[in-house]
Amino acid sequence: IILASASPRRKELLQQIGLKVEIIPSKFEENLPKSSFAKPADYVVATAKGKAAEVWGENKDAVVIGADTVVVIDNKILEKPNSVECAHEMLSELSGRIHHVITGVCICYHDNKHTFYVETEVKFAELSKDLIDWYVGTGESFDKAGGYGIQSQGAVLVEKISGCYFNVVGLPVQKLNLELHRLLQSQSQ
Repeated sequence: IILASASPRRKELLQQIGLKVEIIPSKFEENLPKSSFAKPADYVVATAKGKAAEVWGENKDAVVIGADTVVVIDNKILEKPNSVECAHEMLSELSGRIHHVITGVCICYHDNKHTFYVETEVKFAELSKDLIDWYVGTGESFDKAGGYGIQSQGAVLVEKISGCYFNVVGLPVQKLNLELHRLLQSQSQ
């Protein structure tokens, strides 16, 4: 199994469920025009498919998994912040509000490109300016969609979630495991 991602969190999650994975980061440009998709889930699925297909093109005998995670609030997609100011803006916008974390996944195996997505609802606590300043100062914001990581110090920002916790971390492992088994069983018959 090849993970078409450099994300250490995704690698850890796959290893946590007992999979041995090889890491080959995708060179797919994550610059699809968001406005050309009817909904954010379509965008993350297309990006995940682009990542997986790019790596699978050179590794056709392997199972290749690609994934993309975004945060969505008011139907606006928040990806990784690219500056301190952007991280502050994102966290301020999420403060005290409900948002959705959507992860699109693509599994390439033989000639099959199987895609799905998982959506989790997250409610942030009311965040003070001091808390936002502190959190942005940790440096965690900059490699995570929406500017936070629930699995580390960003846990203090989250009041509650509804849905898959691992999806918020970056990979919906229960659904991925189910889909992998279905796909591999259908190919072996």
